[in-house]
Amino acid sequence: MTSDHVDVLIIGAGLSGIGAACHLSRDCPDKSYAVLEARDAIGGTWDLFRYPGVRSDSDMFTLGYSFKPWTNPKAIADGAAIREYVRETAQEYDVPRHIRFAHRAVRAEWDSVTARWTVYAQHVDTAETAVLTCSFLFACSGYYRYDEGYTPPLPGVDAYGGRLVHPQHWPDDLDHSGRTVVVIGSGATAVTLVPAMAERAAHVTMLQRSPTYVMALPSRDVLADALRRWLPAKAAYPVVRWKNVLLSTANFQLSRRAPRLVKRLLRRAAKGRLPIGYDIDRHFSPRYDPWDQRLCVVPDGDLFTAVQQGRASVVTDTIDTFTEHGVRLTSGDEVPADIVVTATGLNLLALGGLTLVVDGAEVDLASTVAYKGMMLSGVPNFALTIGYTNASWTLKADLVAGYVCRLLRHLDRTGQQVVTPLPPPDGELVPIIDLRSGYVLRSLDALPKQGAVRPWRLYQNYARDVLLMRHGRLTDEGVRFSRAPVLTDPGEPAEPTGTRVS
Repeated sequence: MTSDHVDVLIIGAGLSGIGAACHLSRDCPDKSYAVLEARDAIGGTWDLFRYPGVRSDSDMFTLGYSFKPWTNPKAIADGAAIREYVRETAQEYDVPRHIRFAHRAVRAEWDSVTARWTVYAQHVDTAETAVLTCSFLFACSGYYRYDEGYTPPLPGVDAYGGRLVHPQHWPDDLDHSGRTVVVIGSGATAVTLVPAMAERAAHVTMLQRSPTYVMALPSRDVLADALRRWLPAKAAYPVVRWKNVLLSTANFQLSRRAPRLVKRLLRRAAKGRLPIGYDIDRHFSPRYDPWDQRLCVVPDGDLFTAVQQGRASVVTDTIDTFTEHGVRLTSGDEVPADIVVTATGLNLLALGGLTLVVDGAEVDLASTVAYKGMMLSGVPNFALTIGYTNASWTLKADLVAGYVCRLLRHLDRTGQQVVTPLPPPDGELVPIIDLRSGYVLRSLDALPKQGAVRPWRLYQNYARDVLLMRHGRLTDEGVRFSRAPVLTDPGEPAEPTGTRVS
């Protein structure tokens, strides 16, 4: 097998990967790059998910790229609009010609002698292996499995005679018009599906084991609408972006410092949108504090409106068993359903399942410590994108891509070839994702950790991270720069080798 060589190899052509490619084109135009994408389309999550009502759960002025103004009137946008935005951005920066579609990266081996990664990618249709080498590897593959959503054990499901679907793989032929629907779950997907399906269904029931915090926000941004009349998009966009960043940061910080107050405010807001006498404490008052799990946003309060109008209802109970015609609950009640949607979450998968090998030793991700939330201790010339849990994913993705470009320019400027993060000398380690959601807790043991202090700790605060990632020092106690012993032209790649270390 012969290999192609690029300066930077990006894994994933979703929101993060396209953004990373655009940053390279803007900030490091002298660098060659390629993108490996396991699917056959650009867009990642926004191309994969096609369930009714699929939309952003963050405003698009922060979910959009920093360098590409969001001009659509909707601040909380549908999946199709986001998909088109990502594709349009890719076209503007000529990214598609760099993408190898239907190529799943399965293994990457670092050789310290040549300071290069050798990456093995499997063609998903033919199972043939393609090999590339690169000087820097950039994983933008998200953190969940695309081929399989999470479905918990469903007692008696074999007896059910209706249609059972998972939102991650929505059937093209599913028509819910005039049907009774049960949506199992209470997270962002469930609160999106329920009002969307209720527009045509006979009735939709959101069946939840426990409630989630739900907050109504306008689907349009008043400030953005006003500024558009007076300012060009490139001038108005950063103003609205920073306004929304500061508001979301204030919301998060207030939730951490005064959770009881925020609980009361969320409860009061829900009460004002629900029928008089509605059991808010049972259905919309979680046992945990705000932002222990991600807050669910509903544009213009559409979920509350569907409940208010009787088109949808919320049931808080546990499943005893499925029956032929629906779901019987522990309370003894039975909820009829022609269609059951299991909006029960994701399966986490770090690096899209990519195996990393450094000088013949397989990397145990759970034993690594994140440096600035974007690199892993002991893994040279490698970065990954993990977005914020309390704000838009792209805010963090933009910072990481910009930082990678700063690193590449620093290496060129100083004549170095290798940047290797170091583990913290001591101190406690905490999970890299600080949520208590089920999909996170199920997989925490397999994910990298973060340290107690900077630079091994990020604080889910965009303003602070801007200072660190865009303007902070590149050289500190958490990283080592070096030259490679030997620099050669890429040749025949070695056969995959290595043993696991922890």
